[in-house]
Amino acid sequence: MTEPQLTTAPAQLDPAHIGDIQGAWGTLSQTAQPPRQGWLKRLTTLLIIMGPGLVTMIGDNDAGGVATYTQAGQNYGTSLLWTLLILIPVLIVNQEMVARLGAVTRVGHARLIFERFGKFWGLFSFLDLFLVNYLTLVTEFIGFAMALNYFGVSPLISIPVGILGLIAIVITGSFRRWERVMWINCLVSLLMIPIAFLPHPAWGPILHDTFIPGVAGGLNANALLTIIAIVGTTVAPWQLFFQQSNVVDKRITPRWLRYERLDTIIGSLLTNIEAAGLIIAAAFAFAGTKYFNNFVDAGTTAQAYAALGHPIMGALLMIILLNASMLGACAVTLSTAYAVGDVFSVAHSLHRRFHEARLFYSVYILLIVLAGGLVLIPSAPLGLLTFAVQALAGILLPSATVFLVLLCNDRAVLGPWVNRFWLNAVATVIVGLLVALSFILAMTTLFPTVDAMLLTRVVFAILLAVLLTLGVLAAIRRLRRGPDPELETLMRMKKEDWQMPPLQEIPRPSWSLTRWVGMVTLRAYLIVAMVLLVVKVVELALGH
Repeated sequence: MTEPQLTTAPAQLDPAHIGDIQGAWGTLSQTAQPPRQGWLKRLTTLLIIMGPGLVTMIGDNDAGGVATYTQAGQNYGTSLLWTLLILIPVLIVNQEMVARLGAVTRVGHARLIFERFGKFWGLFSFLDLFLVNYLTLVTEFIGFAMALNYFGVSPLISIPVGILGLIAIVITGSFRRWERVMWINCLVSLLMIPIAFLPHPAWGPILHDTFIPGVAGGLNANALLTIIAIVGTTVAPWQLFFQQSNVVDKRITPRWLRYERLDTIIGSLLTNIEAAGLIIAAAFAFAGTKYFNNFVDAGTTAQAYAALGHPIMGALLMIILLNASMLGACAVTLSTAYAVGDVFSVAHSLHRRFHEARLFYSVYILLIVLAGGLVLIPSAPLGLLTFAVQALAGILLPSATVFLVLLCNDRAVLGPWVNRFWLNAVATVIVGLLVALSFILAMTTLFPTVDAMLLTRVVFAILLAVLLTLGVLAAIRRLRRGPDPELETLMRMKKEDWQMPPLQEIPRPSWSLTRWVGMVTLRAYLIVAMVLLVVKVVELALGH
């Protein structure tokens, strides 16, 4: 049977993306309208819609996230909890934009980048996503093997079982069955909350460190890199691609966007509360012991918990790591498979069976097998791969966030759903912070001898100057130009009924001088950073 190709209008969609919403908690008819009265009906509707935002956010607390949050607590106590509070609005703003793009355009993130920015940027983003997702997937299998090894299961057994399990979750041909498994993973992730109570924490310092920024021992290069690692593991490029495609695959349209926004907000709050649980657990379990400020990896931390008389904490941490690795591996790999379907215009839906979407499922299976197999290779450079995925994700983040904001201001794509001025202001600040942190991470990773504190001061001074300049220029431009008639006309439209026209019918956006200079600068940064990263990885591989 020939693999189905994407059809034309309503578009550019896989036909499987049209129909009733079949969520883990029930079904919503394609013609149904959101309930306006009754809290029980609204709650039931929310539960049916919930999934894309929740899975994306909880999936972000993957194997790397568990290790990073545990390290923050073990090395710095609760003094870095404030970073999680700041990251909540960052996550909500970023992921709300991709949820909106998915519901209104009904196409994936990769397809939009190809169509609106051209083949160079489309191919660049796609190949970067493919590479960084594969390396991230390897780290998920490292976490998977580490967790089961703690309970005495050899990687020779755990890795093949994990490969088969991850494949079985996805290839059922039922979106609903897949999402039910993801909900179970999300519920198991709640164990990150009770583990915080086991070492009997003091809530006064916790509240203080949540709302008052500070760093135990003072801000230094190591603390700075830990803060950047927390940001990097919480805001990752794969999230943008996955949630947008998953919203499309779940058949969520603009009329249900209010519920998908709640899904995203709840997921953002929950993922940071869970992360705080891991930090608090390590902070109070290791305070005043020889293990404080001596983090090695999550497995060693679990053994230290047991050595200090907290065997339940050790076991819980490894269960959390196992669950996080499974959820992260599934979401990360699906984001790649969705992107492949977008780029090659072939069927890519969890509603389809294997024979209906061969390339989509084959990419998923191949990545899972190759990543799991790599972890089983004796003397494989797993530490080097972990280093590479952190650096590469940091380098990729600026382009992903810039494309996101530009797409959400593309009136041909979003119509009345484009960003408002205040949201653009917030998004610009967020993009600036992420770009600055990405640059610092890239430079300190590639050049370990650089003065991290001096670099940070210089970068943030430049960032502040740039943001102030952009703010003044934007204010002057608004005052001179006055009201925007086109935007006002768009905003008067009935938003719930607006859908993006077929992509082939939309003219390419015109490139202003400012946009052209910005994209050339971004391209130069990415090329230079990628070359430096390759050189660094080769040097490390050769033992230098």
